[in-house]
Amino acid sequence: MRRRLGTRRIGGMLKMILYLHIAGGSAALLSMFIPLVTRKGGRTHRRSGWVFVGGMTVVSVTALMLSAARYFFDPRPEAKAFALFLFYVAILTGNAVSVGIRALRMKDRTGPHVHPWDVGLAALLTVTAVAMAVYGIATSRALFVAFSGIGLVAGVQGLWYWLRPPTCRMHWWLRHMSAMLGACIAATTAFLVTNAALVGAPRGSMIVWLAPSIIGTPVTAVWIGYYRRRFAKRSTAPARHGDTEAGSYDAAAARA
Repeated sequence: MRRRLGTRRIGGMLKMILYLHIAGGSAALLSMFIPLVTRKGGRTHRRSGWVFVGGMTVVSVTALMLSAARYFFDPRPEAKAFALFLFYVAILTGNAVSVGIRALRMKDRTGPHVHPWDVGLAALLTVTAVAMAVYGIATSRALFVAFSGIGLVAGVQGLWYWLRPPTCRMHWWLRHMSAMLGACIAATTAFLVTNAALVGAPRGSMIVWLAPSIIGTPVTAVWIGYYRRRFAKRSTAPARHGDTEAGSYDAAAARA
């Protein structure tokens, strides 16, 4: 009787966590496009951006909880394998959101940044990505191997960014953009995977999981390249009063 009651309580808690996960993902998806199209550093950009960050934070934390619950309480081998994969994806998503915010916080740094949270999270992502690749190869799961590459690149880039002095005055802007766009890719991936069955595709389909990254990564690179060239031109041109898109974001970052 006690065992049955305990099982019901655990089931109820997991349902609550799942509902929070869905709510966070919905908030992130609904707010995701607003910061992309509004003036960078403006009030609308910042407010909608915080909604997106809050939603994705809830998604990451609840995904960690759900993955742990599935691993420890679901005896099926496939469930345990997916739990490990979900745990890795949660770290990948959480890292993107964290870097997007922390880059703004640390925008005035002039040397290497060795805060345990930032370096530790990048290192954790790198290690889990390698572990996921090894696990995927050992169990013949191509999706795990393919997705591990995304985390490995993100983790190494994070360590490279934090442990080296900035090479560009607007390093924080570029890093913030790339990280938040990465979080947008993660949100889009989760949406496609969740709704894959509606179009007859299996949730484990490689194309469903990788399509947002395949499309989003080149778009991100082009967008970052545009701003990098723009900032390079501004650094060699005389300052003009009112030429303040970067300046407004600079001031907004100080208030964030």
